[in-house]
Amino acid sequence: MLNAYDRDEPVTPSLDRSPACPFDPAPALTALRAEQPIARLAVPEGAPGVWVVTGYEPVRRILADPRFSSRYETHYHPLAGGHLPPAPVGDLTGMDAPQHTRFRKLLAGKFTVRRMNLLTERLTEITRERLDAMERQGPPADLVEVFAQPVPALMICELLGVPYEDRDRFQSFTRTLADAGTAEAQYAAFAELGAYLRELALAKRDKPTDDLLSDLATGGDLTDEELGGVAAFLLSAGLDTTANMLALGTFALLRNPDQLAALRGDPDLAAGAVEELLRYLSIAATGMRGVLEDVELGGRRLKAGDTVIIAINAANRDPASFTDPDALDLRRSAAGHLAFGHGVHQCLGQQLARVEMRVAFPALLTRFPTLRLAVPAEELSLRTDPSQVYGVHSLPVAWDPA
Repeated sequence: MLNAYDRDEPVTPSLDRSPACPFDPAPALTALRAEQPIARLAVPEGAPGVWVVTGYEPVRRILADPRFSSRYETHYHPLAGGHLPPAPVGDLTGMDAPQHTRFRKLLAGKFTVRRMNLLTERLTEITRERLDAMERQGPPADLVEVFAQPVPALMICELLGVPYEDRDRFQSFTRTLADAGTAEAQYAAFAELGAYLRELALAKRDKPTDDLLSDLATGGDLTDEELGGVAAFLLSAGLDTTANMLALGTFALLRNPDQLAALRGDPDLAAGAVEELLRYLSIAATGMRGVLEDVELGGRRLKAGDTVIIAINAANRDPASFTDPDALDLRRSAAGHLAFGHGVHQCLGQQLARVEMRVAFPALLTRFPTLRLAVPAEELSLRTDPSQVYGVHSLPVAWDPA
């Protein structure tokens, strides 16, 4: 039996965040979660139904249910006024089974906790090198430029096996990808990066080295086009997200000095702190799914052909699942958060991201015990474009030189 929500008028929620609370979901999403955790969005006449889902339990169910498709062409985008184009070759987030299963099986064994932990020594060196460079430069410094972007970029180079002499070129590609503001620009940047990585991978077929790209190139299961596409996907999926977590996470800690002091005073808190920051910030704020067949969800009837917008950031702040969810509490158990997704599409590189953050945050705070914002918080430029992960364009910081 359907509930009274199906008699409600369609909603037109604003996705604008409150400038006073830059880490929180848009107030309209929070209100929807309390009143209509599954709400029908107002769309032009003749368009398929579009739903906004903000509650933790229905979001988790959608992410695990194969009746909700990840294929981009099943997604009607209200802002674009139409369906999205199919995913580029190798983009796992835009695939369903069996295609997704094939790629996932090829990659899953290469992102184990053990393998990621083996990278910790090199990660520690890279982190120290970037902090040394930051200290030599002196305050003020843009944390995004000197630390948050280079650390994950250099780690991806290590993982994929990008030659040292190509790393400036590689980082130029990644900056272009991160700054691409439209879907068309992102697709073009993805294709350019894929072409570079395909060329690199083909060279590794003849002369393999001990890296992920060589593993994929010599496995014999991917075409040349798939090889470049998968490599570009791995990079784009892990680089921008981790870079923004490092920058926005530092911003959040500086705005919560009691939590910053707790992490600085207890290095063993790092693992739990990372999980809480992931939950609290939820930088991959929203996602989409296409409805493949009629589904009843939370008392609502969703029809085949409809689109669902899932608000990960609102779900991770659901008081039904997390006590006092709008507080940043590094000592809480944030187990079960959805920042890395859920189900078959849960982030492949989540263990690498965790290792990077567990090393980088304590190292930064230990090296610069007087770290602070160099400009008023309200002057920071935030990444609010819905096509991008949430974060800051730059984070000017200062400290007292030794």
